[in-house]
Amino acid sequence: MNPTLTRYRVMATVVGVLLVVLILIGVPLANFDGSSMWGFVPATPELVTEGSDPQRFGEAITTYLGVAHGWLYMIFLVTAFLLARQQRWELPFTLVILACGTIPLLSFWAERKATARARAATPDSSTAPARG
Repeated sequence: MNPTLTRYRVMATVVGVLLVVLILIGVPLANFDGSSMWGFVPATPELVTEGSDPQRFGEAITTYLGVAHGWLYMIFLVTAFLLARQQRWELPFTLVILACGTIPLLSFWAERKATARARAATPDSSTAPARG
């Protein structure tokens, strides 16, 4: 298998999972206490009470996983760019793959599309005829 594709797939999966946990678990637990959020949301749903264990857990998720996701996303961008250069993808496809890494769940779709395209362009050596 192509090592660049493998690195891309690992990073896409890690970043996608962290983003889902961050957005679907961390942010609601940390911020959905009925208060305003980010200065433009007047009031959030009351799912947790401020200072409760679930709210503190959400704060920890957003603090630590948020930072980890940010750093790992930068590595993802590099691996995706390297794969795009290796495969000679056109710019629009490359930009879509890079942008989809910022959208929960859509990142998994983009990874599948990128993997399928890379595999179609590079036949697996195990299926190639033997040279003799």
